[in-house]
Amino acid sequence: MTERHAVKVLIGGEEYTVRSELPPEYTREVAAYYDASLRRVRSAAPSLEPHKAAILAGLAVADELFRARRGDADAAKRVEALAEVVARCLPPARRGRGRQGKAAD
Repeated sequence: MTERHAVKVLIGGEEYTVRSELPPEYTREVAAYYDASLRRVRSAAPSLEPHKAAILAGLAVADELFRARRGDADAAKRVEALAEVVARCLPPARRGRGRQGKAAD
């Protein structure tokens, strides 16, 4: 079993102890990222109730995740298309096999 770390982090002005198998530096970095998102929400809407600010900060981070995933998928499609172009430039014997085990044209 991997060692669990207890890491103290500050989120929204409150200290939390997070127990995780991940490196403490990573846990601190993630907490700081979320705290920054929460601060942005609070500065944009100072009268917002704390739990609602936390929900909006979570949604903002989730939005970033979804956009990054979509960007990764788009980049993967572009790389795949470029690989097909490169494969067509190679002599047939050098083309190798595609991901589905088919020879490239």
